[in-house]
Amino acid sequence: MRRLLVALCLLTVAPGALPAFGQARSQLGPLCTTETTPADQMVDACTKIIALKVFKGEQLATVYFWRAVGWNKKGDYAKVIADTTEAIRLKPSQAVYNLRGSAYFDKGDYDIAIADFDDALKLGPPSGIIFHNRGNAWRGKRDYTKAIADYDMAIKSDPRSAFSFQNRGISKEALGDLDGALADVNQAIRLDPSLPQPLITRTSIWRAKGDFDRAIADGSEAIQLAKEKPPVNIMTPPNSVLISGYTHRALAYEAKGDYARARDDCKATLAIVASDAGSKASQATAKVRLALVTDAAAPIPRDTPSPATQPAASPTPLQTGSAPIPSPAPAVRGARMALIIGNGAYAHVKALPNPPNDARAVAKSLRDIGFSVSEGVDLDRAAMQKMTRDFLREAARAQVAVVYYAGHGVQVDGRNYLIPVDVALKPGANMTEAMIDMDTIMAGLDDQVRTNILIFDACRNNPMAQQVAAAGNTRGIEGASGLAAPTSLGTGATLGAGTLIAFATAPGQVALDGEGANSPFSAALSRHIGTPGLEVQQMLTRVRAEVVSTTKNKQVPWSNSSLLGEVYLAEK
Repeated sequence: MRRLLVALCLLTVAPGALPAFGQARSQLGPLCTTETTPADQMVDACTKIIALKVFKGEQLATVYFWRAVGWNKKGDYAKVIADTTEAIRLKPSQAVYNLRGSAYFDKGDYDIAIADFDDALKLGPPSGIIFHNRGNAWRGKRDYTKAIADYDMAIKSDPRSAFSFQNRGISKEALGDLDGALADVNQAIRLDPSLPQPLITRTSIWRAKGDFDRAIADGSEAIQLAKEKPPVNIMTPPNSVLISGYTHRALAYEAKGDYARARDDCKATLAIVASDAGSKASQATAKVRLALVTDAAAPIPRDTPSPATQPAASPTPLQTGSAPIPSPAPAVRGARMALIIGNGAYAHVKALPNPPNDARAVAKSLRDIGFSVSEGVDLDRAAMQKMTRDFLREAARAQVAVVYYAGHGVQVDGRNYLIPVDVALKPGANMTEAMIDMDTIMAGLDDQVRTNILIFDACRNNPMAQQVAAAGNTRGIEGASGLAAPTSLGTGATLGAGTLIAFATAPGQVALDGEGANSPFSAALSRHIGTPGLEVQQMLTRVRAEVVSTTKNKQVPWSNSSLLGEVYLAEK
C-alpha cells in the first residue's frame, strides 16, 4: 500500500428513505457505504441510490464518494476522478480531495495530486495520512527532499506508520543514503512483519549494496506474503504489490547472473493485469529486461574489439543444447561502464567521416578515467542491436552507466532513432524496425540503483529526412530535422538515482559533423570529460561554451537532467 485513506464522516443511508428497488432497500445503504463491500456490489448499490434522486447536498456527495471508493478498488481512476469531482462540487471535504489526489497519483499526474492534497490539508486539521500521500506524489516527481519532509510529518503524527517509514526509506535510497534507507525499512518490518512492501524495498537496497542473495531472499518472501494475503486496503492498486515484487526479484536475479529465473519473474510480471502508473512502469521495465535476458549469453569481455571491428579469425563454434547459460563475472560495487558507438560508413546514404574518430576519442577518454568500455564502429543493425543488448544486460551490475553515440539519428513521430550503417529507407517501408529506438535504450537503463549519462552526437545534417517525410504520406509518420526532446527520461521511469541526457545541439536543430577529424561537440567532449574533479553538468557547460564559440553560435548543445546530486566521471 502506497497511499492511505482518510475516514469520512459517513452517511448511513436510512432504509426507510429508500423505496423497493429489486434489491432489499435495507441493503443498499450498507452495501454502498461499507469499506469491505466488494467493488462491483459497492458501485452497483451506490449507483442505484443516486438513481433514486432522494438525496441532495452533503448526503449525495457522500454517496458519490463511496462510489468513487468502489471504482478505486477496481482501478478505474478516470471514474474515481469523475465521482470525486462531483462530490467536491456538492460538498468539499478532506476525504474527497484525498481520494481524488490519490487517483491522480495512480494516473501519474503528480502535480494535480499535490494540488488536491494541499486543498485537503487546508480544509481540516493536519493529517498524517495526507502528508504521507503528498509525500508519495513528491516522490513521483523525484523531489525526494520534499517527500522526506512529508513522511517526517506523517511519522510525527503516527510513529507506528509502517508505510511512512518504508516510503521514507525509498526516498533515502534514491538519494544514495543506503544505510538510512535500510534503517527505515527495517523499522517498517518491525512494526508490521506481515507487509510485503517493505521487503520489496529492502530487496532493492540489498541489490544496490551488491548483496544479491539477500535481495532474492527478501523478494521471495515478499512475493509469498503478497500471494498468501493480498492487500485488502482500498487504496492499494490491484495487483501492484505482486507486480513490484516480481520486478525487483527479477532485477536481483539478473544482477546475480541467473538469467533463467530472471526471465521467469519478468514473464510473471507481464502476465498480471496492471491498473496504476507505477505498475505499468514496472511492466515496461520487465518487458525490456525480458528481451535482454532471453538472448543472454556469456558476457563480452570489456575493452575487446567489437564484432564489427575485430580482425578476421576462425569462427568459434556455437554451443547448442540446453546447457546452463554461463553466469557473468561477479559484480563489482561501484562499477562504471560505458557503451560507445560511432557510425559513419553508411552504405545507402551519405557517409559521415567523423563518427568513428569521435567514438575512439571519447572511448579513450573514458578508459583513461577508469571506465570499462564497450566500443563499436560502423555497426550494421544486427551488430548494433547485439552490442546494445549486451551492454544493457551487463549494466544491471553498474553503479554508473554512460552511453555515447555518434552518427545519423532521426526523429519519427516524436521518437528518436539511431541509424545503423546498413539501413536503406524506402517510402512505404516500416522504417522504424530497421533502426535502434533510443527509448528502448533509456528504458533498459532505467533502474533506481544506477546513475545514467546518455550523450548523443546524432543530430547531424541528416540525408534521410526527406525519405522519412516521404514515407509519412502513406504511413502517417512525420519526419523532422534533428532529434526530439525526450518526453521523459526513460520509458517506465523508476524512482532512481537519476539520468542525464545530452544532445550535441538543441531539439529539432541540426548539429555539424565538423571540418576536422572530429565534430565540434565530440572534440570538446573528449577534451573535458576526463577533467578531474569536474562535476558532470559543469563539464557539459564547458563543452557547450566551447561548441558555441567554435561554431560561431550555429550550434548550442542541450541537456536535460533528473540527477539527484553531484556526479563526477573523473574523481576529484
